[in-house]
Formats: sequence, structure tokens, C-alpha cells
Amino acid sequence: MGIAKRDEGKKVNSNINVTPMVDVMLVLLIIFMVITPMLNNKVVVDLPKISAAVIMEDANKEDAITVAVTRDGKTFLGGDQVTKEELASKVADLLSKKTDANADKSVYLRADVRSSYGIVMDTIDAVRAAGVSQLNLLTDMSQTE
Repeated sequence: MGIAKRDEGKKVNSNINVTPMVDVMLVLLIIFMVITPMLNNKVVVDLPKISAAVIMEDANKEDAITVAVTRDGKTFLGGDQVTKEELASKVADLLSKKTDANADKSVYLRADVRSSYGIVMDTIDAVRAAGVSQLNLLTDMSQTE
């Protein structure tokens, strides 16, 4: 008399299909790649458009000191609104925190194209009062063809 042997265990497929997971991860990666550059500029400002713009990669660094002037005359240091009186001391504090000898100690100014010239000049004076020697004015490249 023989023993009846069942081979049902050999038919089980234990492979995992990772294709849907890879598809979802690629979509998420693309979304984060598109949104990440937008997070740097917390204050919405329409920059003036010029034809001879110089690309300043250092302005996009995490530790870059950015001052923004909106069209309604408000001044922002990074993402925080400050008054003209506070601006010089806060910029000086941020510059003093950069202890590395090779650290970039310049300030980047983003002024709205429709902002008042006098308010922009007052902001520049306040930044200069903090002891900044390198002040960079950020603009957009005009799309002339």
C-alpha cells in the first residue's frame, strides 16, 4: 500500500510585484522635485525682468540671507516680517552666526517691481547699516526671443 502525496505546496507563488510601488515612488519624487524650489521663497514677489541677468546660485542656499520688499511696502527677512528699525540688527545677528571664514556673508534683496523706490532704498540703507559689504539685487531673466 502506498502513501498518497499531495504536491499543492509547490504551486504557491511567493513573488512580490513591486512595479506599482515603484510607479508611486517615481510620481512622488517628481512632485517633490517640482515643489522644493518653490519652498525657498516664502514671500511672493514679482521680480523685475532684465535681459542681462547673472545667475546667483548662492541665493538658493539654505543659509542665504534674503530680504524681500513687497509691493505694499512690507519688509521680510527670510519668511518673517520685520520693521525697518529691526532689519539692521537682525541682519547683523544672522551675519555674526556665520562663523566659517569661507562663509558667504552677502545679503540678497528681492524687491517687487511695483514697490516704491523710496521703501526699497530705505531697506538697502538698513541692510548697509548692518555692515553688509555685498548686497545682491535679485531679478528675473526676461523671455525675449
